[in-house]
Amino acid sequence: MLISAGPAMAAPATLIAFGDSLTQGYGLIEQEGFVPQLRAWLAGQGADVRVINAGVSGDTTAGGLARLDWSLTWDVQGMILALGGNDALRGTDPGVTRANVRAMLQVAQDKGVEVLLVGLRAPGNFGPEYQAEFNAIWPELSEEFGTLYAESFFEGLGETDPAELGDLFQPDGIHPNGEGVRLIVEGLGPKVLELIERLD
Repeated sequence: MLISAGPAMAAPATLIAFGDSLTQGYGLIEQEGFVPQLRAWLAGQGADVRVINAGVSGDTTAGGLARLDWSLTWDVQGMILALGGNDALRGTDPGVTRANVRAMLQVAQDKGVEVLLVGLRAPGNFGPEYQAEFNAIWPELSEEFGTLYAESFFEGLGETDPAELGDLFQPDGIHPNGEGVRLIVEGLGPKVLELIERLD
């Protein structure tokens, strides 16, 4: 006679962290990177979730769009989409960036993947009109596609002038150090928990 061992354990949810060097963990030992620290934070919250690091250093929204379809494998249920910083640094036409982000959100929607869209604020190098047009991309597309939304990858660092946050960044002033990432994860973590709640 076969004795049932009880119901099968459900597989953990699978998220993909899709971004550039900030997601990839540029300049850090592995355990200090964004994804490993996020995994640890989520585990501490009791979340049963697998997080895949799909950050590519130097990636743009065009590069992300080119690799997204094959990155969203059948088991991926949710995505943290954090691309656009390199577009802003290069002065990419905001219309081009918007089209790329919209196309990525469409791919995710077509595959039934829930999204946390992480926005960003363009530097003022290219003037206030460019900055305003660029900054509007993320909140507007989040509303259009009904995604969860975080204003910035750096929300957890507060509104302090970045020049005063040197002790949280690597010498290049662009990429956070391990402590900076810890605060970033604490800032974004609750949004990621909301994303997990949306998953089937």
